[in-house]
Amino acid sequence: MAKDRHQARWKRGRRVRNRISHVRKDRLRLTVFRSSAHIYAQIVDDSKGVTLVAASTLEKEIRDGLKSLGNKEAAVAVGKALAAKALEASIKQVVFDRGGYLYHGRVKALADAAREGGLDF
Repeated sequence: MAKDRHQARWKRGRRVRNRISHVRKDRLRLTVFRSSAHIYAQIVDDSKGVTLVAASTLEKEIRDGLKSLGNKEAAVAVGKALAAKALEASIKQVVFDRGGYLYHGRVKALADAAREGGLDF
């Protein structure tokens, strides 16, 4: 068993990523990291090992219109911004990597906003 919650999340994330990599090898991966203060999302090409598109609450254009950077409203803003950047880079299909977090709350809000923005997963 994991010693602390960070290690447990890391182990869950590895399990999720392993399942994703075996099922959807052909798609890019949309991965999420959330802290208590911010939320980050990026689209990664695992075959090349590069990040193609990224968005987070640290970006000035996302941060300006928000009261708090660690809530669902911020996650929605990041999801929409990521989807817009992805469509600009002609990325439409991805697979969602929740990264060991429950698909609930801010993670779900980000995913729903990315879907509304035009990403298919």
